[in-house]
Amino acid sequence: MKEVLDALTHELMDVAQSEAQVRGITLPSAPADAVKAAVPMDSLTIVDALCVLDAIVGFQLKESIVQMGGYNSVEAALKNMIPKIEKAWLRKQGAKK
Repeated sequence: MKEVLDALTHELMDVAQSEAQVRGITLPSAPADAVKAAVPMDSLTIVDALCVLDAIVGFQLKESIVQMGGYNSVEAALKNMIPKIEKAWLRKQGAKK
């Protein structure tokens, strides 16, 4: 799960930086603060970002992992999605047995 968290955080920070630039929002330079910064990110963009995890988890994650309407920070996205990703991964592991 650490690899999933690291990859997803990196990908979502890229999304947040792009969105912040478009909206004229300045992100804090400290990563811990940037993750918490209020930057609206739409759900379609987040679904695209999930693709980075396919190789790590070994299957394609469902779009339903992403909250409709998106998120207001990287931290909010991670808090919502990581438990769902873990549950999907555990379910898939059970199916392989």
